Amino acid sequence: MPSAALFTLDLFQTHAEPGRESAFLVLLAFLCSFGFIRTSARLTRSVSWWPGGVETEGGVHLHHLVWGIVMILVSGFAAFATDLEAPWWQILSIVFGVGAGFTLDEFALWVRLQDVYWSEQGRASLDAVVLATVFAGLVVLGVNPYGLDEAGSILGTAAWFAITLLLAGFAFWKGRLLLGMLAIFVPFLTGLWAALRLATPTSPWARSRYDEQKLARARERYGPNTRGARFQRRFLNAIGGKPSEPDVAPPIASRESSD
Repeated sequence: MPSAALFTLDLFQTHAEPGRESAFLVLLAFLCSFGFIRTSARLTRSVSWWPGGVETEGGVHLHHLVWGIVMILVSGFAAFATDLEAPWWQILSIVFGVGAGFTLDEFALWVRLQDVYWSEQGRASLDAVVLATVFAGLVVLGVNPYGLDEAGSILGTAAWFAITLLLAGFAFWKGRLLLGMLAIFVPFLTGLWAALRLATPTSPWARSRYDEQKLARARERYGPNTRGARFQRRFLNAIGGKPSEPDVAPPIASRESSD
């Protein structure tokens, strides 16, 4: 039997314990729920027969992140409060992953007072989904962040932890989000690369430390017409739908077609 089939079969053995298996289920449920809810939102946007989200006559719209938050809270509390055995930890892993998919699909609404789901600002939700997928995928593959699986002194572990956070922080501060996420797992390779490379023009590092000449270089390097930017735009359009014009962002209470 192929190794992948054996791995999946082992998930539901009664002797199984949570670990990489639960991380795999969380990741799988996360990707499936994100794919479903984003497809539902795109259908609601483009056709009239799709049911869409939950609306009330009083103008209340229940975004799907609400359902996601409830699922995360319930599954997380149940996981902490009970001594789980198979198949309950598998079920809770799936519930948590589905809730995470619903919630991160509207990540941009966490930090903005307007509904930006179909605007350029809404692309932050897709960035969050990509970063979460990379993080969870590396965990499933057995790459542990910070190297904390290695035995060593408390001082050595603390030093490794501090260096990792420093290099990852440099990457995030420079606007290199994917490299920052990878730096949590492989700090000296990706973290040093991000720390030495040019920051994105909209990053906190560039806004606070770059002069006009260096900002111009950053805009040229990360401009919308570069090959990398065009590929990223096509990729995000494929998985998330093409955004509306940047100034089309109605208040949250008035959105009718996000789900």
